[in-house]
Amino acid sequence: MKIVVDTNIIFSALLNSNGTIGDLLFNSDRTFEFYSCNYMRYEIFNHWERLKKISKLSDGQLQISYAEVLSKLKFINEELIPVAVWLAAEEITKEIDIDDTDFVALANFLQASLWTGDKALYNGLKETHFKALLNTTELVALRVEMGKQ
Repeated sequence: MKIVVDTNIIFSALLNSNGTIGDLLFNSDRTFEFYSCNYMRYEIFNHWERLKKISKLSDGQLQISYAEVLSKLKFINEELIPVAVWLAAEEITKEIDIDDTDFVALANFLQASLWTGDKALYNGLKETHFKALLNTTELVALRVEMGKQ
C-alpha cells in the first residue's frame, strides 16, 4: 500500500526514532511503501536548527538520523504531477494550509493515502471529505489489520 508521508511525520521520526512513528517507518516494509516529495526536504532544511535544538543532537548525529529516515522513503519529483492534479490539490488545501498542497497532490497522483500528524490538516481534509487520509493511530491499526490477512 502506498503512503505519502508529510513533513511533520519526518520531524517526529527525527525527534524520536524509537517511537511509534519510527516503528512504522522502519518496520513496515512488507505492508507499506512510503513516499514523499522534494518539498519535504526543503521544509526540513528550513527547520534544521530548530530540530537540532529540540532533539539535542549534534549536526552530525541529526544528519545520520535524517539519512536513515530518508532511506525508507521513495521521492517523487513534483514536476511529474499533472497540472490538473495540482489545481485540485490547491483547491482542497487553500483554506487549510496551502503549504500542504504538495502532499495532497502527490497522494492523489499516486493514488495513495496521506499520513499526517498535523491535526489542523487532518481535520481540515476530513471536512473536505478527502478520504485517503491517515493519522498515526489509524496507520498502526491498518498495519495490524493487513498483517492478519
